[in-house]
Amino acid sequence: MDKGNRGATGNTGKKVLSRIGIILLTVIITAVVFWNELGALFSPGNYDNADGMVETIMSKSATPGIAIVLSNQGETEYKSYGYSDINNKNMVTKQSLFELGSTTKAFTALSIILLEDEGYLTYSDPISDYISSFEPTFKGEKVNITIDQLLSHTSGIPPWSIQLIPEGTTEDMLEKTIHNISDIALNTYPGTECNYATINYDVLAMIIEKVTGQSYQDYVTEHILIPLGMTESYFSTGQEQKPDKLTKGYRVFFGKSIEYDAPRYYGNIAAGYLVTNLENLEKWINAQMGIGDFPNNLKRAIQRSHEVNIQTAGNVGNNQYYSFGWINDTENGVINHAGSNPNYSSQVIIDLEKQQAIFVLANSNSSAPLLIANNIYNNMNGNHMTKFNYDDVYVLIDLIFSFLAIIAVVNLGLRATRLVRGIKLNVKDEKIRIRKIIKSSIRLIFSIVLLLLVMFWPYLLNNNYYMIKVWMSYSVLIWMGLTAINCMLSILINIKNIRIIRSSTLGADLLTNSVIHTPNN
Repeated sequence: MDKGNRGATGNTGKKVLSRIGIILLTVIITAVVFWNELGALFSPGNYDNADGMVETIMSKSATPGIAIVLSNQGETEYKSYGYSDINNKNMVTKQSLFELGSTTKAFTALSIILLEDEGYLTYSDPISDYISSFEPTFKGEKVNITIDQLLSHTSGIPPWSIQLIPEGTTEDMLEKTIHNISDIALNTYPGTECNYATINYDVLAMIIEKVTGQSYQDYVTEHILIPLGMTESYFSTGQEQKPDKLTKGYRVFFGKSIEYDAPRYYGNIAAGYLVTNLENLEKWINAQMGIGDFPNNLKRAIQRSHEVNIQTAGNVGNNQYYSFGWINDTENGVINHAGSNPNYSSQVIIDLEKQQAIFVLANSNSSAPLLIANNIYNNMNGNHMTKFNYDDVYVLIDLIFSFLAIIAVVNLGLRATRLVRGIKLNVKDEKIRIRKIIKSSIRLIFSIVLLLLVMFWPYLLNNNYYMIKVWMSYSVLIWMGLTAINCMLSILINIKNIRIIRSSTLGADLLTNSVIHTPNN
């Protein structure tokens, strides 16, 4: 074997060892950073009883606190787990306050039913009757959306419209929210398909304000919360002073729960910002089952909210319909709904026939309330509980992008070291020279394309940086930033490579020409 081949073999061996070293370093860093989290995520957990199941799911989903109220044929039970405030070691209790998220929508729909009963509106009324500037379009043509289409999410307003809800706490935020979608292009013709878009219920809030002359929150408080005895409940507008019993909200970051004071959206309170606790929710879920002492008009309205008009309800499949702020299983007589805000989540299941109800609250945005509520309902009815399936979107996104961020840090260190040490290339063979130019050119193009994808992928998915910052783990943004820097360094390195190789080519050509034109002695 000649020296050239031995050198090439040596370089190849060094590259392989270097790559193995990078992989081992990445694995070690990941293990150190996520040791406890990986242990919790992949441990079997305890599903022998409800308490063990709840604690297992909390651990696997990095959920700090859980509150549960159960009602079984009028018998109520409260269960609390974990922390309402991790730093101060405050525990969750039945008085702890949580944001409900989208389980707020049933309160908004109930308000519409009450107003319809009183003759203020009709479900078939077009929105333009109440908001003259509301002129959405479908395929370029103006169309009418009706109140019942907002209630059932069959309006055609696209789900991504959530990003049009402005951040802010001033009293004009609801008006600004509706203004932002007043001429929106619809995904589908109104009344044809069910596409969940939270902003539908903000439009309903504006209608409530138009016909009553009251703010949305004042109307709901006066006509629903107070009559039901939900006196500790309120709407989070961002203007109120936070009570001591309000739990801290959290988000998952590198597998851990970190405190997160999410932005305030006064214009979205009708769709997700009722704040309440287990004691108040007991009265709410019992009222759904006709249990409790409250006005007859409210009792009739609640019963009507469980009725499904197949012609106008949103069909979500398997005999389930979206109607009046509930997903209604018409075959089994069960209503349910999930809720999620950037730092809270919830799930409610009510079996109207068996008189069973579960409401689960969490002070982070995760699938934990859904999994826990389903398991408790199954357990109440003699069925097996389901194990955590590692399909929590928020946990998976954080885990994947945290790992990618660690890889990006390692790559960044390697590229920075290479730039500091300088790029040295010794190319003598013309074939090798051409091959290296091609490789560097391909890497340059790939780095440019990857940089553009990293910068613009949110917009390709009808998203934006703001929504990522509010709703996703910070690990996503960290990965994006590190990857962008890596791409820029890679672009710089490959441009230098190409220049050095071409310079080497030019030097070789000059040397050749010099030899050819040197006169004989």
